[in-house]
Amino acid sequence: MTIRPPDPIVKYVPNHLGALDQVFQALADPARRSMVERLVRGPASVTELARPLAMSLPAVMQHLQVLEACGLVSSQKAGRVRTCRIEPAALRTAEAWIASQRTTWERRLDRLGEYLAEPGTHDQGQGS
Repeated sequence: MTIRPPDPIVKYVPNHLGALDQVFQALADPARRSMVERLVRGPASVTELARPLAMSLPAVMQHLQVLEACGLVSSQKAGRVRTCRIEPAALRTAEAWIASQRTTWERRLDRLGEYLAEPGTHDQGQGS
């Protein structure tokens, strides 16, 4: 009998996640999704992004840091105004992953539909 040491416990820290994981983690928060939705329409200042949200400006800044860390948003400061803009490449990466998952599941469901549509390939009565 061989005794094997237990598997190490790995704690996932946001800085160590893959790029796609960071994007989905960032988009998991409704406030950040709201900011992304606003920025898709065009650049906006931090104050503009904060206006519809029920949170302090420092909290908004923390959310923006998460969006910047994963590459969804970039910002630039001119004087006292920080302007944020969307970075489409990160959204495209998430979109491509979702599309590939959708394609895989559509193929599987199509095959299941074809199988179920074939006459005589499944037993109707199991007790006969």
